[in-house]
Amino acid sequence: MENSSTPTPTPTAPAVSRGSLGRRIGTTLAGTAAAAALVAAYAPGFAHAETAAPAAPALATPAPAAPTAAPQGSLIDPEHTDYSDCPELPAGVDPARWRCEVSAAAPELTMGGVKQLKLAPITMTHAEGPLADGTMAQVWGAMHTAPTAVPGGLTGTGAGDRSPLLGMTVEPRYGGRSDFYTGQISLGFRLAGPLLPEGCGIAADAPVDFRLKRSGKSVWLSQNPPLIKFAAYADEFAVPAAKDCGPLSGLLNRRLGLPSASGNLMTYDAEYTFKTYDQLPTR
Repeated sequence: MENSSTPTPTPTAPAVSRGSLGRRIGTTLAGTAAAAALVAAYAPGFAHAETAAPAAPALATPAPAAPTAAPQGSLIDPEHTDYSDCPELPAGVDPARWRCEVSAAAPELTMGGVKQLKLAPITMTHAEGPLADGTMAQVWGAMHTAPTAVPGGLTGTGAGDRSPLLGMTVEPRYGGRSDFYTGQISLGFRLAGPLLPEGCGIAADAPVDFRLKRSGKSVWLSQNPPLIKFAAYADEFAVPAAKDCGPLSGLLNRRLGLPSASGNLMTYDAEYTFKTYDQLPTR
């Protein structure tokens, strides 16, 4: 994104593109009261204090000050986290007051006729902190994940599982909008399989906005290095029909139960860690 004195509300960079700085700065809330309300409402972003210092959040369970290893089975190893996707900062900001956050989630998705599909882990990176005028802002970094096989494939039957030709995968793609203070992330979904053409997908041109709501309190698993666990969910989103899927479009949408206006759910169990920019290696 181009450098700008005010944040832009809807970044448009693709999933793993750095893009120009101006398009990736997220809009933040003005006023201490509004920011404090969000801090109590969503993680990452709500699970820690608004300052860039790694202080324990008001609603989180404090962790011991001594260095601790990540618990077995954690989604993130904070000792060996890759910060290479941390985005460039806006001009004129204090690196010590900006933090790069890396989160990893194990989402489960119900949309239309696809029920409780455990998606491959999703890793997201973003930066947040105050602009030169004190306004809080965010800059998008990147999203990484992998395709997940849909049980039953194209047919929704055992034949779809047994025949590679009838197999199908779904892969979330970053949709260009995110706000980690309020819990908004937009996603599209790539559909792939031997019988599906390139470009087949769901909400590729008009991504679905997931407005995550926290379920329970955030918990510090480690404070040095920081590792915070949280759970969230979204249940107020509609899913459009699959598009650009060739002759199988009609069959595919009947199989997936799309479009689906209600009854959709994404659960989002996640962890995140962070470093302030003055702690990151010099590029």
